[in-house]
Amino acid sequence: MNLENLTLQTIEIVRQAGAFIKQEAAKFDRTQTEYKAANNLVSYVDKETEKLLVTGLRQLLPEAGFITEEGTAGEESNPDELYWIIDPLDGTANFVHALPIYCVSVGLVKNKIPIAGVIYHLGTEELFYGWQGGGAWSVSLRYTLGGLPLDVSLLENATRLKVSTATTIGDSLLATGFPYYKFEKQDKYLKILETLMQRCHGLRRMGAAAIDLAYVAAGRFEAFYEYNLNSWDMAAGTLLILEAGGQITDFSGGQDWLFGGDVIAGCAAQSELLEVIQEHWS
Repeated sequence: MNLENLTLQTIEIVRQAGAFIKQEAAKFDRTQTEYKAANNLVSYVDKETEKLLVTGLRQLLPEAGFITEEGTAGEESNPDELYWIIDPLDGTANFVHALPIYCVSVGLVKNKIPIAGVIYHLGTEELFYGWQGGGAWSVSLRYTLGGLPLDVSLLENATRLKVSTATTIGDSLLATGFPYYKFEKQDKYLKILETLMQRCHGLRRMGAAAIDLAYVAAGRFEAFYEYNLNSWDMAAGTLLILEAGGQITDFSGGQDWLFGGDVIAGCAAQSELLEVIQEHWS
């Protein structure tokens, strides 16, 4: 399997899905929003985008299965095999409220290990992508033309991503997510926030975990942590961080982050962040 060529072909599928989202964003009516659960929004844009992605990726790699947020691919894949993990619109609440911080996120995973990933931030027209052993990269798509196929020569101007060189929380800008359900751990979470806000340059909550992770890979955030996440929130972004030289654990310091629901990802300062979280989380 040529992961570089596969990633480049995935980029085009993701970009076309992004073009659909942008088209619908221009005319989206908030009354078209549905609720999967309390505070958990979904729209026809999420569902139709996912269908586009599944169709394109199934043709690209017929032997791969799927894990998708909206379930449009049918049965989930065996996580011990090869499969795509898709979040068609990460940051749906932002999209619904016309806040331009949302993205398409697609990761390819083999034996529970991400091996390729693409994240397309629609608000900034920035593309993040990478593959196992090939590094992590970003490039602006701001001047690409509508629905025309991407000129791959554009990727020759891509910037290689590298996590921050900061070694302490005191030199860090951190990102997290606020829980919108499962509030039973809220007090512990707030204790972590209280500790960190007194020790770091600042805390940011973007509302799209895939973008947070891409920004960690790019060195814009030193680290990101959150609980109650799903694999589609993390599959692509964690690949980028690993390829950019970063570290990833779950809240216990182990490696069950892709399916375990909680993650700490970042540069060397991540180890100090892990200590703070474990102090309050156990």
